[in-house]
Amino acid sequence: MNGIPYAREHDVCLCHTCGYVCPADTHVCPRCESAVHVRKPNSMARTWAFLIAGLIFYIPANLMPVMFTSMLGNSSESTIMSGVIEFFEAGSWDIALLIFIASVVVPCIKFVVLGMLLVTCQRRSTWAMRERSRLYRFIELIGYWSMLDVLVVALVAALVQFRELSTIEPRIGILFFGLVVVMTMLAAMSFDPRLIWDAEVEDV
Repeated sequence: MNGIPYAREHDVCLCHTCGYVCPADTHVCPRCESAVHVRKPNSMARTWAFLIAGLIFYIPANLMPVMFTSMLGNSSESTIMSGVIEFFEAGSWDIALLIFIASVVVPCIKFVVLGMLLVTCQRRSTWAMRERSRLYRFIELIGYWSMLDVLVVALVAALVQFRELSTIEPRIGILFFGLVVVMTMLAAMSFDPRLIWDAEVEDV
């Protein structure tokens, strides 16, 4: 095994909460009393379930209006993309870019990367294992910024309320987008990155 010791050779595992090294047959961490698993239980199935649910919610999140605006008697409902276009045409290109990245780019990256990780792990692929591990850490990192779109809508709504004869309200689309964020975060949390390296162990 290239001289690399594996935890299971020493009958130990790490607590997923505090990182304490526990005997492999331990079910409760002696330090933080969290449940201890050698691997994340049902990692592949749970990740697929959350990822597919996120994809399903992403459809109405893009097709249904996310906010309602009324200014000087003119009312309109905006989807994510129409909102991006409106902000850009109004000169707020920074807000438009922020919403586009948080609402379109980030979710699509998460869907593609997590799907690729699941497929390659199921096929026991040894292709670019180090790079795939880095991609997983990248997905964990950008997951913290996934709620930017919801926060921007809330911020714009709060600012507009101070103007006379103007109002802005969230619509059902923002709820679906929030569910997309939650599902993709749960998918990333459910995926066990050690599955990437299982193919290497089997190859040795």
